Amino acid sequence: MKKAEIIIIGGGVVGASVAYHLTERGAKSVLTLERENLLGKGSTGKATGGVRAQFETEINIKLSLYSIEFFKNWDFDCGYEPCGYLFLATGEKQFNFLKQSVAKQKSLGCEAVEMVDTKTISKMVKGLNCQDIVGGSFGGRDGFINPLGVLEGFSKKAAENGAAIQAETEVLLIETRNGKVVGVETDKGKLECEKVILCAGAWARNLAKTAGIDLPVEPLKRQIVWAESATSLQENLPMVIDLSNGFHFRPAKDSKREVLFAYPDKNETPSFSTDFEESFVEKVYEKAKHRAPFLAKTKVLREKCRAGLYENTPDHHAILGGCEIAGLYFANGFSGHGVMHSPATGRALAEIVLDGKANFLDVSCLRLERFATGELLHETAFI
Repeated sequence: MKKAEIIIIGGGVVGASVAYHLTERGAKSVLTLERENLLGKGSTGKATGGVRAQFETEINIKLSLYSIEFFKNWDFDCGYEPCGYLFLATGEKQFNFLKQSVAKQKSLGCEAVEMVDTKTISKMVKGLNCQDIVGGSFGGRDGFINPLGVLEGFSKKAAENGAAIQAETEVLLIETRNGKVVGVETDKGKLECEKVILCAGAWARNLAKTAGIDLPVEPLKRQIVWAESATSLQENLPMVIDLSNGFHFRPAKDSKREVLFAYPDKNETPSFSTDFEESFVEKVYEKAKHRAPFLAKTKVLREKCRAGLYENTPDHHAILGGCEIAGLYFANGFSGHGVMHSPATGRALAEIVLDGKANFLDVSCLRLERFATGELLHETAFI
């Protein structure tokens, strides 16, 4: 193929959702370019698969509410399991933050979200150290999905609708002329197009730069320890998040004994490294010993431990929409929330590209220009 009307750069779950939603609206000439030989080898395949509506900002809450309903009701099985998210507060300031967030979440239509006291928390997660916990919040409709399953659903249905996927094709630059997109240069040659949607995750900044756009997205490694307990974990274990340090854990899918746990290492500096570091195991087990001593007795399954990349923006919110270059659009900077917000993101981008703006949800606060105008958002509980 030498030409397409719309080219999507990046074959992860976000790019696949954009392709699906465009073709559902009738777009006929949609081509996704993926540099790997298979889809999902980037951040999508490394994601933990959590999905939650317990956010601080209105836009993140609304993106989640739409996406959770999509995962729940879509005719393609996304592996949605509403096991819940439990946030733990270890001080009054954190507890008041959760109170305010829960009030906002409820006002926007969140169901099954509530404040919980220490006694309730100790019953919900047996073996948890609750001595320094003053309370928390629990969202019963939050839970888990299968990231690669969601990707498969979007990409299969997009293909059925006529979208094309070209793997093992690396985009080298976005070509513009007179302030307008005219094509992309790849390692396989040039492709003409009228519109480009950049969904390249942590790798998006360098490509945007080739079109003269400064996209404030930084790659940051996030590591996950995968371990196995000698005995079965309790039934319906939720995602548990300690607000004091970001330590969190969740049960592995389709296993009664395996568990994933991690925390955002503040010593991590921006890089494209996805090498899992042995030293991280000791760091995360120290956090586990304090908060969930039963995790400290688990055996590390080193072949399953992994590291992936977050695509962080300065305010830890996504960048959705166009820019000063006509025909150039972005779906980037999700800061760890790309998989969970992929349904809403795909629909928003499809409407922006085809209609000029997202009509089902106002996402204008996520426009790129906010970084130049100083209209940044603020989200506290990012992990």
